[in-house]
Amino acid sequence: MPRYGSMFGPDITFLGVERCTLDEPEIYRDADVVIIGAPFDGGVSHRPGTRFGPQAMRATDYNAHDGSRPSLAMRVDALADLRVLDAGDVEMFAGDIEGSIQAIEDAVAAIAASGAIPVVLGGDHTIALPDVTGVARTHGFGRVSIIHFDAHADTGDTEFGHLHGHGQPMRRLIESGAARGDRFLQIGLRGYWPGPETLDWMADQHMRSYEMSEITVRGLDACLEEAMALALDDCDAVFLSVDVDVVDPGMAPGTGTPEPGGLTSRQLLDAVRRLSLELPLAGMDVVEVSPPYDHADITAYLGNRIVLEALSGLAARRRGDTWNPSRPLLDGRGTRPTPARQTPTGP
Repeated sequence: MPRYGSMFGPDITFLGVERCTLDEPEIYRDADVVIIGAPFDGGVSHRPGTRFGPQAMRATDYNAHDGSRPSLAMRVDALADLRVLDAGDVEMFAGDIEGSIQAIEDAVAAIAASGAIPVVLGGDHTIALPDVTGVARTHGFGRVSIIHFDAHADTGDTEFGHLHGHGQPMRRLIESGAARGDRFLQIGLRGYWPGPETLDWMADQHMRSYEMSEITVRGLDACLEEAMALALDDCDAVFLSVDVDVVDPGMAPGTGTPEPGGLTSRQLLDAVRRLSLELPLAGMDVVEVSPPYDHADITAYLGNRIVLEALSGLAARRRGDTWNPSRPLLDGRGTRPTPARQTPTGP
């Protein structure tokens, strides 16, 4: 179970939200969202440092911790409209990947079983395996589709002779049955890995991967439309996994495996907003923020805002809003246009 604070640095919560502890379920049973840190970087293949990611994403904010974060675009205040709690960090065990994975899975499963949405701050992408598995323990194996933003497919078989690492979690999820290959949607892939053998395995699982060149030609909105339709086909909920290296390293330098040519930070934030507004999210993680390689907290700020965009989208979804990115903030006629609304489509 988690510690009662941060493993690295001052004991603060995400944007100053109320603290909870997972060994006292009565505290968080009526929460809408529970944030938890997974400060694990024992699965990296290149540059470490993501163990400091949860603390950086919690701390990176220039507004006073007054319990309010009104979204200009969505006209909601996620911290006021939702009950958001922070359960601190799961205690990680140095050199013990299996033990760390199990501890994260049990913590995420406890949150999901309570009815709250777990939002996990990573940590390297190894943690996607326990994150999704923990959610699937409540929602059902194979019943949660995955939308995965990343420069890399993370479908390798082994790395340095090990089954677990940040290049293997998506394969392990499919092999275990926690996730289905034909409902695994990957957005933003690019670069020079994986090779043909791994791509053949991915094809055999009927995975759908949107490489950056396809996104550039078709447009991100068109790709998201297709991915959302697939995600909702014969699945009950969606898990959103966001690796910050999906963003071009010029806008997200603080990551372990930077790959040029990615999404802009604006594209990613808009995409997360839309997905959390339109889809029934069962869980989410934000991974691979590595503060030792960051400049001026650029990547930590991005990680913080990815989470806040998702929370705002969840609040707007609960209110019954529709996706309308062109709605003006102020219309020039002395009035503020009201949000578009519809009958709520789900929790």
